[in-house]
Amino acid sequence: MRYLTVLVHPSNHNSFHPLGKRLTDEPSITREAIHHVELLGDGTVLLFAEGSGDRARYEEIMRDSPHVIDFLVAGEERWMAVSQFEPTDVSRRSLELQRESEIIIETPIRFTSDGSLRVTYLGTDEGFQRLFQTVVEEEAVAFEIIENGEYEPDESSLARRLTPRQQEVLEAAVDIGYYRNPRQATHADVAAVVGIASTTAGDHLRKVEERVFDALTRGSRDQ
Repeated sequence: MRYLTVLVHPSNHNSFHPLGKRLTDEPSITREAIHHVELLGDGTVLLFAEGSGDRARYEEIMRDSPHVIDFLVAGEERWMAVSQFEPTDVSRRSLELQRESEIIIETPIRFTSDGSLRVTYLGTDEGFQRLFQTVVEEEAVAFEIIENGEYEPDESSLARRLTPRQQEVLEAAVDIGYYRNPRQATHADVAAVVGIASTTAGDHLRKVEERVFDALTRGSRDQ
């Protein structure tokens, strides 16, 4: 397997999304990384992102945005945010192309100071060519190649810190509103979705939260 690291930005040099531009332009907030992004069946986007700075200002922007359906923030100076929002045509099509291709995105995806994304794709050279050719033809986004080569897994990746069962429990918890504010589900609700005991679901979620914040803490110390 090979990797390709690129800077991705909209072809019009503006922004992927009005909400993203507003967050990028806010001097009291730093958009650090995207740990998970998914196009849901109803056409909205689920985003699990990391930020730092003025959390209250971030929450104000999210509340005021007409694009945001729901969001939840945890942490103080450095925080994690789960949000569901309406995508633009460009962002929706970019996620559709990724879902339709044989390319995998390595997380986290890092933000640059101008709001571009530093993304590492995993796959084959042929797969990279097919994906980028389609994107260029649609003139949706532009790419600047940073580096490429043979892929060597990084065991510090956040996703690799979670077991398949923990990932399943986390996804169920997000889907049914366990992390919403106010909370809309309990451990028992999560357990019913996954098919495990309520106490087991609680244990999994505690371990997930511990590993997520441990990874973030280690990441901030390493920078």
